[in-house]
Amino acid sequence: MQTTQDGSRWVLRLDDGEDLFEALGGFAREKGIRAAVVHFGIGMFARASLGYWDGSQYRSHDLDLPHEVVALHGTIAEADGQPSIHLHAGLAGPDHRLVGGHLLRATVKVVQEISLEAFPDRGFGRPMVESFGLRILDLEPVPRS
Repeated sequence: MQTTQDGSRWVLRLDDGEDLFEALGGFAREKGIRAAVVHFGIGMFARASLGYWDGSQYRSHDLDLPHEVVALHGTIAEADGQPSIHLHAGLAGPDHRLVGGHLLRATVKVVQEISLEAFPDRGFGRPMVESFGLRILDLEPVPRS
């Protein structure tokens, strides 16, 4: 991964074969980022899994052919002391059809370019909300430990 920063704004380049979630989680841990918004991402995934929330669980759809990333956005928060990455993606396959949803996993093919903005004085939480069965973003400040 290659990164550059201007204030609280970051641009990341992930390389072929990198696991997107491992790379973003490691970046957040290394830089001490506990609150961020992923504005966009473009590139390609070799493999990915998308989820659709049916009200009680994610129904997943695996993509085993490379797909172009035409949209990637989400948030980085903290859950149980670890980075919690929540991303949605729009992906185009070789037939130019678009598929999208909650990104469950992804492996970079060739390159992935990501723009994100951190909130250095804040910590977003992602507590479990039992009535939904999901972790929901909590924007209230979480004190730095």
